[in-house]
Amino acid sequence: MPVPIWSGYISFGLVSVPTRVYPTVEPPAAPLHLIHTRDGGRIRIRKVCELDEKQVSAQEITRGYDTPHGTVTVTDADLDGLPLPTARAIELIGVLPAERIEPLQIGQASYYLGTDGSPAAAKPYVLLREALARRDSVAIVKYAFRDRERLGMLRAQGATLVLHGLRWSDEIRDPGAGLAPSRSPKVGEEELQAALDLADALSVDAFDQIPDLTDRYRQELLNLIEDKTQGRAPGPSAEPAPVTPAVDLMAALKASAERARRARAGREAEADAVAQALPKKKAPSKKKAAAKKTSGTRVPAKRVVRRTRKGD
Repeated sequence: MPVPIWSGYISFGLVSVPTRVYPTVEPPAAPLHLIHTRDGGRIRIRKVCELDEKQVSAQEITRGYDTPHGTVTVTDADLDGLPLPTARAIELIGVLPAERIEPLQIGQASYYLGTDGSPAAAKPYVLLREALARRDSVAIVKYAFRDRERLGMLRAQGATLVLHGLRWSDEIRDPGAGLAPSRSPKVGEEELQAALDLADALSVDAFDQIPDLTDRYRQELLNLIEDKTQGRAPGPSAEPAPVTPAVDLMAALKASAERARRARAGREAEADAVAQALPKKKAPSKKKAAAKKTSGTRVPAKRVVRRTRKGD
């Protein structure tokens, strides 16, 4: 069971749900740290006061804000006392369809929301979850984490409520000019259809059906560490795939679609072969089936049907 990183309540209307916030991701399996190249010593980040050049502990550190008249000290107690309704609450401020969320606004942080374990929290938690799921909608919320108020998206995922961090609208940069082609070339219907064929060949019904959903960088890093541990020479470096400009766009699209279809057919054939290789349940012998049928005559089928109809 993960340790909660925040506790408070979800506030929607006059209803409050005591809740706890849990991280959704695990730490990396192969974390790297900094070391000194000469002697292998760990490189650590130490907090040093620039006035007396002495290292200070966490208990000696607070926050400050620079003004024209000097630095104003801001303590944890000051922050806890801010008159924010989101200081200890995840405040629901709107509900809208999930597809209306601009993907650029979705941040990296996401959290699981659980109850505080009390019976009083269970029903409003389930009601909010089911209301969002029934409408296929998400709730826009505000909450205060790590010294600032944040925007978030609350949604139902199975039996759990999940909170995704959102970026404020003024944080999204305007792409401006010069990124997209300055002149849009004319796209023919045949070329567009070829691109659609490729998209169809790559289409799947669920995210986990996408092939090669593997962090190859992490796996190769673990292999490298294993080689070094065992005193083996690291394997040869992988050559990057050559990038060649497509001379004939139509031919490239058609070839790509055909390759995707062949790859899908291969995966389906492999799945069928695995399914056929699994041991099949043996059909019961005629003697056993007859014995089972005879033993079942104690309660006639007609009598069961009559009882059911009478009860209806």
